[in-house]
Amino acid sequence: MDSKNLQPATCPRQTIENLALRNLRRAKEIIADTGIEAIWRSVGVEPRLVGSVKTGLLVKHLDIDFHVYSNPVVIADSFAAMAKLAEHPAIRRVECINSLDTDEHCIEWHAYYLDREGDEWQIDMIHILGGSRYDGFFERMAERITQVLTPETRGTILRLKHETPDDEKIMGVEYYQAVLRDGVRTYTDFMNWRKRHPVTGVVEWIP
Repeated sequence: MDSKNLQPATCPRQTIENLALRNLRRAKEIIADTGIEAIWRSVGVEPRLVGSVKTGLLVKHLDIDFHVYSNPVVIADSFAAMAKLAEHPAIRRVECINSLDTDEHCIEWHAYYLDREGDEWQIDMIHILGGSRYDGFFERMAERITQVLTPETRGTILRLKHETPDDEKIMGVEYYQAVLRDGVRTYTDFMNWRKRHPVTGVVEWIP
């Protein structure tokens, strides 16, 4: 079923659950197809899956998130890994942001993969300095979110993500904070919650 044709008012919970499971399978197929983890390891960098694929909360925004670590971060190694990934015929473009001189101590990579169904997936790979401030932080966040989810809160998060317009950019952690910490249950309440909790940088929250 095409998620683009599903309307929130008529989309039952089980349909959204099935969409999330389908997208999770697709994400794992892309990870295997690209060999992305082996590519990073081949240049001495440790990859760790984070984000909505790790938590199983992937609905409409088709993204795959990795944090990858080395100490030091060798820019040439980072570029070598991305050169290998870019050889894959489904990778259509690659973007790079060098933030090594910030508190995040990282290089941001964004690759765009066109799957066999014609859908574009964004693969985010953040190459982080091992031992720096955010080493392991988002892995712990994903683990805790998975641990504290109940069927009810999982269903609510999936529904809120599904009800979000395609052109609205919202960080996953915003949904998780609103639902798990503050008890938000409707999209209207979520929009009001976001006005009261604007994101100004890295959200350092773990449930």
